[in-house]
Amino acid sequence: MIKRSSEIPEEVLPEFKGGEGHISIFQFMSEEESNGMGRLFAKSVIPPGNSIGKHTHEGDQETYYILKGKALLTLNGEETVLEPGDCTMCFDGNTHSIKSIGDVDLEYIAIILYTKQKEV
Repeated sequence: MIKRSSEIPEEVLPEFKGGEGHISIFQFMSEEESNGMGRLFAKSVIPPGNSIGKHTHEGDQETYYILKGKALLTLNGEETVLEPGDCTMCFDGNTHSIKSIGDVDLEYIAIILYTKQKEV
């Protein structure tokens, strides 16, 4: 299967998880296409100053791989700055948030995997 960029729609989410401004998600693999292994396989874009609010993962875990920009990540209450090439994992039961703090859009790959495989 091949998906062209024109076939991957942009989903704009305002104040996502209680965050500031909006984010855009380009989901390149659906939950069904993952054979029950996860629910999000996407490129996320956060404009400077915008964010995803603090939230806890339950029954799944999320990985971010930073492509572009600069992020302020809060993971279980600890803040750190992420730059291109950095990766973070928020495991089941952990809490995180992310904010774009650079001069350009923050772009990253986001993958959410279930901690137990679901039936499809």
